[in-house]
Amino acid sequence: MLEDIFDAITNAQHLIYITGWSVNTTITLIRDTNRPKPGGDVTLGELLKRKASEGVRVLMLVWDDRTSVGLLKRDGLMATHDEDTANFFRDTEVNCVLCPRNPDDSGSIVQDLQISTMFTHHQKIVVVDSEMPNQGSEQRRIVSFVGGIDLCDGRYDTQYHSLFRTLDTVHHDDFHQPNFATASITKGGPREPWHDIHSRLEGPIAWDVLYNFEQRWRKQGGKDVLVQIRDLADIIIPPSPVMFPEDRDAWNVQLFRSIDGGAAFGFPDAPEDAARAGLVSGKDQIIDRSIQDAYINAIRRAKNFIYIENQYFLGSSYGWKADDIKPEDIGALHVIPKELSLKIVSKIEAGEPFTVYVVVPMWPEGMPESASVQAILDWQRRTMEMMYTDITQALQAKGIEANPKDYLTFFCLGNREVKQEGEYEPQEQPEPDTDYIRAHEARRFMIYVHTKMMIVDDEYIIIGSANINQRSMDGARDSEIAMGAFQPYHLATRQPARGQIHGFRMALWYEHLGMLDDLFQHPESPECIQKVNKIAEKYWDIYSSDDLEQDLPGHLLSYPIGVTSEGAVTELPGMEFFPDTRARILGAKSDYLPPILTT
Repeated sequence: MLEDIFDAITNAQHLIYITGWSVNTTITLIRDTNRPKPGGDVTLGELLKRKASEGVRVLMLVWDDRTSVGLLKRDGLMATHDEDTANFFRDTEVNCVLCPRNPDDSGSIVQDLQISTMFTHHQKIVVVDSEMPNQGSEQRRIVSFVGGIDLCDGRYDTQYHSLFRTLDTVHHDDFHQPNFATASITKGGPREPWHDIHSRLEGPIAWDVLYNFEQRWRKQGGKDVLVQIRDLADIIIPPSPVMFPEDRDAWNVQLFRSIDGGAAFGFPDAPEDAARAGLVSGKDQIIDRSIQDAYINAIRRAKNFIYIENQYFLGSSYGWKADDIKPEDIGALHVIPKELSLKIVSKIEAGEPFTVYVVVPMWPEGMPESASVQAILDWQRRTMEMMYTDITQALQAKGIEANPKDYLTFFCLGNREVKQEGEYEPQEQPEPDTDYIRAHEARRFMIYVHTKMMIVDDEYIIIGSANINQRSMDGARDSEIAMGAFQPYHLATRQPARGQIHGFRMALWYEHLGMLDDLFQHPESPECIQKVNKIAEKYWDIYSSDDLEQDLPGHLLSYPIGVTSEGAVTELPGMEFFPDTRARILGAKSDYLPPILTT
């Protein structure tokens, strides 16, 4: 995907529009030595400067990271290089604007902390003009990229997700390991591998991404330097389908957002007009919450199974147990976890097979023992427990004796590598008695799941920037963008869907499991879920074992929790902490971080 973005930027002639949570000017996008490209060694910053000097309009909206709040600084939540990026482009022809996230114009203080320091611009998009597929045409079309990948350090990876073996090559100058306080390339691995998903959009949908950028620029970009597309009407073709309607590989694609009038221009003022446009009226602002709506609609339509990969999984706090918290104080009200558990319950009641697979990181990026990470893990546990309680109650009501993990199951990704000859030898060692030295010696680490994706029945897919948490799904917190797509000739009507979404899921499973099996064709079947759970448990045993005899054969690990017959989420025997850490797997409630920060 980074190669595709490199090609798109290199070949643009009129416009390059970028929004990001973080954009790092020092990275290179081309690193595969087997597939070099002319000019591929140029940094992103130099490439954008060069394109601007050629007369291409380069506009960037980068989130202004104002995390000067003491609470956040202490845990080091954000490291986005926003100031470096702005300084790099100062006095150049690139228009780079740092924009804070101002959810409304009232400048109010929420839970005693200012919103502009709380929430982020999280959309990750690139919009360019591109050549037409038929050679020789002078005309251009709009092409856009939407997904989970920021153009910053630590993102470049392959499906092998190596911890140690790329430290003298592609990751030597891009060593990303923010989970250890003193990690550096001079002390060696493990680096933090990165798993993410992005999409390339053509046709009318690419223009919707362009309109989103224009709305945001008009609100926060400052001077009016947007390309007037209508002045290029004879060059850039208007929005039009990319494929013939009867083409069996055609796609239907829709754009969704979490955003409000504080971040995008042109929102209606009157609640009635907002309602007609499918928008929500909040206090003093109009909110687009269509990403959450898209998830809800897709879950409700699901027939057989749902496969989710997401960086976070927490929400529906109104359904959490009120043991040591007041659920009404938490405010993580988006309904996606509850919709999923109610879907499973309805299928149990109907006597039909249905399975939900969820892949999350072991812990959210950062020091795993820190208060913020532990608080998020605590919310995650409460979310899981609410869902498993719904499921176990439904099973009991039907008199079914079954493992709740046959209906809903959580995974994480990890890697473990034996030492090879000729491997990178660091000049120093990690400090004694740290998570770093323990992971270094055990030669293991999580693969960071940064994806924001859901596949339903192999026929519908959502890919975007939005996490399954309140920040992303609220609409008035972090700004987000996502696309939802299906192939009309490949729907699960009489037989299972077998289009490109099915192929993509099978490729992901092959990457994660290191193997293929005919059972994977039918993820809703009890045989499939039991097989996947069994493999993932075996891989977890190898990952967490004291002995290392071989490379981990695959990356999919069962998330290390137990589920009781009542739906309670518990520690596994002897597994209170993640391997190599003193970080509790079930998390811990924070008494000083307000929930609005961590949900």
